Amino acid sequence: MSTTTENGVGGSRNMSGEKTYKKTTSSALKGAIQLGIGYTVGNLTSKPDRDVLMQDFYVVESVFLPSEGSNLTPAHHYPDFRFKTYAPLAFRYFRELFGIKPDDYLYSICNEPLIELSNPGASGSLFYLTSDDEFIIKTVQHKEAEFLQKLLPGYYMNLNQNPRTLLPKFYGLYCIQSGGVNIRLVVMNNVLPRSVKMHYKYDLKGSTYKRRASRKEREKACPVYKDLDFQDMHEGLYFDADTYNALMKTLQRDCRVLESFKIMDYSLLLAVHVLDQSPKEGGEPGQAGGDGKRPVAQRVLYSTAMESIQGDGKAAEAHTTDDTMGGIPAKSHKEEKLLIFLGIIDILQSYRFIKKLEHSWKALVYDGDSVSVHRPGFYANRFLKFMSTSVFRKTQSKSAGSCSSVPYERDTCIYVRTFNWHTCQALGPGKMACGSCTPFCPQNSLILSGHGLESVPKGCWPM
Repeated sequence: MSTTTENGVGGSRNMSGEKTYKKTTSSALKGAIQLGIGYTVGNLTSKPDRDVLMQDFYVVESVFLPSEGSNLTPAHHYPDFRFKTYAPLAFRYFRELFGIKPDDYLYSICNEPLIELSNPGASGSLFYLTSDDEFIIKTVQHKEAEFLQKLLPGYYMNLNQNPRTLLPKFYGLYCIQSGGVNIRLVVMNNVLPRSVKMHYKYDLKGSTYKRRASRKEREKACPVYKDLDFQDMHEGLYFDADTYNALMKTLQRDCRVLESFKIMDYSLLLAVHVLDQSPKEGGEPGQAGGDGKRPVAQRVLYSTAMESIQGDGKAAEAHTTDDTMGGIPAKSHKEEKLLIFLGIIDILQSYRFIKKLEHSWKALVYDGDSVSVHRPGFYANRFLKFMSTSVFRKTQSKSAGSCSSVPYERDTCIYVRTFNWHTCQALGPGKMACGSCTPFCPQNSLILSGHGLESVPKGCWPM
């Protein structure tokens, strides 16, 4: 007897205990994925390279793979199925943009068994990871696949303008039809290398409504915490000025892109590796390479966290080593050395009527500004504010150029009377920045270096 998850879509198990998705066993699904992608990518190599045209985004190719085989397809021991490939030429271009050669793509997905991952979310999706740690294959709902198809022309334009992004990198969209059901799949980049132990994982939305990990989630070996948990467990993650500015610039640009597509309810997947805590600690079982290092044969461009935020390729290259695995160096408020891995996930949510309705009834019962489902513009601004004030912070510079240091007093605030000081939006109302030196704001308290300063009673912030 199978046990079905709440949404009734995925996560059930058959009598032998194997996970099923839409009544298709996980082993049959993995086999169909490898056979289908093997055929369609191989077939694509016979088509000449050319510029991507608008009609290419709407092409759907289909092939039938019977279990006994055919003159085009090999025999297999899975149920008969039809494999559909969406926008094959457009996705070929996306893969080429990230330096993924057809042979490498096939080798990653088809050469070794796919690794099934647990899903901490409520979507009921199945997640598979390639054995070389490069690609994630995720099942998606019909509306999500449909939305991605509509998104492709704009996605194409955005990637051409800026391939360095924390947004998901989509490498393929497919559909498996078998036994009267459709199973849609998307192939995308893997954000978290298995060969690095992640001491903390977070799914952050910048919301406070029900944004705490459940008791069941906390009991897991590697729980995924949420916004309120992060605030309880950390006092921010600290970066040097250049890294902080690059990270926030990338997040701001990505959020504006999502807002332009009327996308919301996305999350920042954030993982923290504590270098001081476990310098020799390995990753999860079955890690790629066997020696704790990602295989060097395949190297997807702009795939690591550091590469995604660096504007200069040389700068990113210098930080992407076997020791860091492309993680972003940071420190905790306790001065612990950290590596940060991150990416924006779950972007295939359009702000349609059902989401507007969901927000409306939640706002009647709860604080409308705290729920996660919100209009895209507000959602982006709240998301960025939370990231720039509660999650990511800039380390204090020991030297502020020609400025002399002003000691911090908890019961006073600083009033600036001279030079070109102005309100700093990133630090919030009343926090000010100077064009010639950098302020620092630990726990929302201000330290400034200064030209003609005087203290005034706390709360009397000049605007």
